Amino acid sequence: ASQVLGKETVQAVLDDLETADIDEKTRVMLRFLEKMTLHPDTLSVEDGKALREADISEEAAEDAILVSFMFNLMDRLADSFEYFNPETEAHDRASKYLLRRGYKM
Repeated sequence: ASQVLGKETVQAVLDDLETADIDEKTRVMLRFLEKMTLHPDTLSVEDGKALREADISEEAAEDAILVSFMFNLMDRLADSFEYFNPETEAHDRASKYLLRRGYKM
C-alpha cells in the first residue's frame, strides 16, 4: 500500500528527504522523481533497478512518473507564458464568464 503524506510530513520531505519520517518505498520513488525532474540527463538503468529493488511495482512507478511528468510540463508551460493564479474572487468571476460564453479563440 502507498503511504499517504500529511501536511507536516510533506514539509519534512521538502526540508530533507533523507531524514523525513516516510517509508523506504516512498523515499526511493521520490529520489527517482527528483532526479527525473532536476537532472533527467543523468537517469540510468541503475535508477530503474533501484525502484525494482525497493519492490515498487511497474504500475506504481508509471503512475508516479506520469503525475510528475505532467506537473513538470504544466509548471514549465506556466512559467513560459508567465501564468499567475488570480485572486479567488477574480477566478470565480472568470469561471462564471467562461461557463456563459465558452472558450472562444
